[in-house]
Amino acid sequence: MSDTNQEYATILFACREVFLKKNEDYGTSWRLFRPSSLTDQIYIKAQRIRNIEESGRNAVGDNIRSEFMGIVNYSLIALIQLSYIQQQKDPMNADEISLVYEDWANKTQSLMRLKNSDYSEVWRDMRISSFTDMVLVKIARIKQIEDNQGKTKVSEGVEANYQDIVNYAIFALIRL
Repeated sequence: MSDTNQEYATILFACREVFLKKNEDYGTSWRLFRPSSLTDQIYIKAQRIRNIEESGRNAVGDNIRSEFMGIVNYSLIALIQLSYIQQQKDPMNADEISLVYEDWANKTQSLMRLKNSDYSEVWRDMRISSFTDMVLVKIARIKQIEDNQGKTKVSEGVEANYQDIVNYAIFALIRL
């Protein structure tokens, strides 16, 4: 498990660096996305990975690794966006956004530790394509919850699904 924690932290650090650099380049333009649009952005990246896995062709050139990193960041952006919507506030500055990113990243890593202790690191035996499929399943669930205006009867909400997507994407990145 200690290797997993270190590998996870290394991947998350790399994702955070990309997020912060893009935030410097583009500012908070991502705040214009509605939650459903963020879900669709994640879907596009996951479907592209699946297409590459199945066809072996990569016309655009962005590799699977960068797409999984994008999935991590878009999922964390969705969690940030949802928290700002719930609080009915806008971010004050880049430092605040960085802190909220860090908070969601830490919560998500803690969730991974809990689940990983229950599942005994079985993810290490999974194929990368299975991580892709799990991300697509979680996206389908989020879309259904969004279509139900966020209401669920017995299921986890969208936040837990986004966190699971982050964890599956980071596991895939570790395996890559």
